[in-house]
Amino acid sequence: MVSAVFHSPREAASALAPASEQAAKARRIDTPAAPRPVRDPFDWRALFGHVVPPLAGMALLVGIWALLTQKGGDFPTPLATFDAAVKLFANPFYDKGPNDQGIGWNVLASLERVGLGFGLAALVGIPLGFVIGRFATLNRMVSPLISLLKPVSPLAWLPIGLLVFKSADPAAIWTIFICSIWPMVINTAVGVQRVPEDYLNVARVLKLSEWKIATRILLPSVMPYMLTGVRLSVGTAWLVIVAAEMLTGGVGIGFWVWDEWNNLNVAHIIVAIFVIGFVGLLLEWLLMAIAKRFDYS
Repeated sequence: MVSAVFHSPREAASALAPASEQAAKARRIDTPAAPRPVRDPFDWRALFGHVVPPLAGMALLVGIWALLTQKGGDFPTPLATFDAAVKLFANPFYDKGPNDQGIGWNVLASLERVGLGFGLAALVGIPLGFVIGRFATLNRMVSPLISLLKPVSPLAWLPIGLLVFKSADPAAIWTIFICSIWPMVINTAVGVQRVPEDYLNVARVLKLSEWKIATRILLPSVMPYMLTGVRLSVGTAWLVIVAAEMLTGGVGIGFWVWDEWNNLNVAHIIVAIFVIGFVGLLLEWLLMAIAKRFDYS
């Protein structure tokens, strides 16, 4: 005789609970833990290769400099130049009148002139490069003029600026403008000419306007060339302003160097050379970073 045993639902659930807990524990044991992400080891060799060679080059330069000046003379030693630099940068923004200002004010005045001249050159040169590269007839008209005027020395343009503007400051800005415009014109025009013809054929099929062709097709393709021209133009502008300020006078790093030469303060001239190079290097790095950010290749 078989007897049936009936359990209440609560008793059945309590009886199944231990079995389900054991199954869950078994699944947790059987499931392997997710591996932790392995961090890439720091590449000390790459850091060594990027940092040590420049430092070694600077140390070599200072060593040769100290060796050549150890017997004395008019040329200051590295230590004397360093002491002069410490005194200069202790208060680089002092102002004792228009003819006696700190090196910081002189650098800022030069950068202001460079910004104005370079900005005007970019406003004119980049659109002109687009037009020259886009239309072959205009290219044949303007190319001989560019080839003729581009090799002219920057300082040859300074008397023209003095004649026209009757003032030293606009003449210096004019010199920066006329010397920094050519790299932007040439590089932008070359970039437009190297746009694939298939892109322009599609634009003709779609009957795009010249504005849409310039903004949708030409600009993304030309951007790397254009930024290369901008980078070259900034370097040219920074070179030109130092020479122009030596002739025009006023406040500026070029005039400051010439004034220190009149005072026979060679240590300050060497400090100014390093400052000019450092500022030019910062401008170069800034524009290279922008060029990488907007590289459409």
